[in-house]
Amino acid sequence: MAHTARHMFINGVASTGAEDSDFDFIVPGFIDIHCHGGGGKYFSESADIAAQVHRLNGTVVQLASLVSESIPTLIAQIKTLKDSDQIFGIHLEGPYLSQKFCGAHDPSLLKAPALSEVKELVSIGEGNIKMVTMAPELDGAIEAIEYLVSQKVVVSIGHSNANAQQTRDAISAGATAVTHINNGMSKLGALDSLSEVALESELFLELIQDGHHVSKQDSLSIIQKAPDRIIAVTDAMSAAGCHDGGYLIGSLPVEVKAGVARLKGSQTLAGSTLTMVDSFINYVNLVGFESAVEFTSLNPAKLLGIDTPNSYIGIKDGLVTHLVNL
Repeated sequence: MAHTARHMFINGVASTGAEDSDFDFIVPGFIDIHCHGGGGKYFSESADIAAQVHRLNGTVVQLASLVSESIPTLIAQIKTLKDSDQIFGIHLEGPYLSQKFCGAHDPSLLKAPALSEVKELVSIGEGNIKMVTMAPELDGAIEAIEYLVSQKVVVSIGHSNANAQQTRDAISAGATAVTHINNGMSKLGALDSLSEVALESELFLELIQDGHHVSKQDSLSIIQKAPDRIIAVTDAMSAAGCHDGGYLIGSLPVEVKAGVARLKGSQTLAGSTLTMVDSFINYVNLVGFESAVEFTSLNPAKLLGIDTPNSYIGIKDGLVTHLVNL
């Protein structure tokens, strides 16, 4: 017998069922383009463990995000992940990032992109590097963006101190997204800035909805200005699906308290402990059901140039069941 839900989004059509339906929601499986790990492991340590945590929470298309490391370490991680059947592809969040907006990336590892080095990483990835975060103000960044786009790699602007013109140059070079808007960049309202241009452009905007990275007021402002361009991401670190305590991000120590990850001894956020079902529910509560589906499934599919997932998931009381019958 087919399952029903109070709110359904099937084959591109939203509908409403009865109060006593099997599930609260039936929706396409989630796509997470920015996620570092879960279950106590990073994808670079164990793709099996990290992917399982997020798969059980509704993610059916998973990019494995890698933090800034030395180039030899990144090469080793890419080689380990490129043949993994647990992920859709790899997202390099660094090392081509701004020192000023390094966030939880080790500033000693950040650097300007040399085209030969970027080509080497892409070649080693053998088509499995799907996205790269880049600060476009760095020397050589525009040339690197043009190359990456020519190789069908999505370029996302982030961890960046770019001004308005540098941001526009990146868009002209082919950048199509912004990494976690309002984090790792000048805040909303800053003039002559990445954030200013991002809201006025056609860029897709990653938005972490955990109540800590972006305030409710700022989230609503961003969504109002870019209602068709929001992509929900977890930016989850290894503690997703785990208890509070001490962890690492790269070589930097992280303390997780009440589910919030910060660099030890500071207020700097170090990713989140979200899963995509958490993000989905948060968006339902913030902006409603249909927008939540767009942000967690439809829009990331558009960015990656893939079809919306044809596997549907049922959600009841915040828990996910993968469905067979619809």
